[in-house]
Amino acid sequence: MHTINEYREEFIAYLDSKKITKEPRNLYEPITYILGLGGKRLRPVLVLMTAEIFKGDFKNALDAALAIEVFHNFSLVHDDIMDDAPVRRGETTVHEKWDINTGILSGDAMLILAYQLFENYEPNVFRDLAKLFSKTALEVCEGQQYDVDFETRDDVMLPEYLKMIEYKTAVLVAAALKMGAIVAGASDTAQEKMYSFGLNLGIAFQLQDDYLDVFGDPETFGKQVGGDIIENKKTYLYLKALNSGSEMMTKELEHLYSIQPKESEAKISAVRSIFEKTEADKATKVAIADYTARAFDVLEEMEIEPENKELLKQFGENLMNRTV
Repeated sequence: MHTINEYREEFIAYLDSKKITKEPRNLYEPITYILGLGGKRLRPVLVLMTAEIFKGDFKNALDAALAIEVFHNFSLVHDDIMDDAPVRRGETTVHEKWDINTGILSGDAMLILAYQLFENYEPNVFRDLAKLFSKTALEVCEGQQYDVDFETRDDVMLPEYLKMIEYKTAVLVAAALKMGAIVAGASDTAQEKMYSFGLNLGIAFQLQDDYLDVFGDPETFGKQVGGDIIENKKTYLYLKALNSGSEMMTKELEHLYSIQPKESEAKISAVRSIFEKTEADKATKVAIADYTARAFDVLEEMEIEPENKELLKQFGENLMNRTV
């Protein structure tokens, strides 16, 4: 087995070798730009790692890993347009650097390019990968729509929110793990357990992202801290604060989420204070630990080498304690 950093380096080298330089430049340059902004490369690393865990050659999984990364970045380009986000990974977002139409069209091209990468596999592997990918891509779109709908709803419940982040974020992490298992020819049972592990880990990952959006360090987070508050997103923190706070704090929080002041920093600071007073920040940390533990419980059931279990566990622990 390789280390996580070795998988990441192998993937980045493969990504660099696949840079698109053809015309029209305004279609392909934004793709090269967003893929070159870095990021954790979480999903492609999981594809490669899982392929090797099930005795496959991780290099055979590079195209599946690239497909996942291209799709993930496609979704970010479109999400940034929908959120009118100015920064992604510490750099200007695609639609700000070019324009909205370019962002939409380049994003569309990325989705097609992701599907094309599966054509490099044998028919039965292609079928399984494409079937999983189509299901996952649709769920990600459903999750994004739930996220948009929640911005204007005042009756969002915690189970609804958890379903939204499962679809918007967790299914792609789960799919990455299952794809590695598919490429390696693992059994259906092994594939499903790996998917379940990824689903729980993905929910923990998104809850951590919610937490960092409010309490993260702007220097390391790579996005605008407080962006969810500015966009009035009904995150786990928000819903927990509503359920835990006094009537006065609940009303204040609801009021803050109903306005768009010219000075956003004051709103971010006020909401952050309510999250701390209601201990919604602590409740979110507990939820992150809970979903990580669920993932580890599934991991214990898997029939894989102990050292491979430890590698996956280490990966999960790193996610839970990350600052970016």
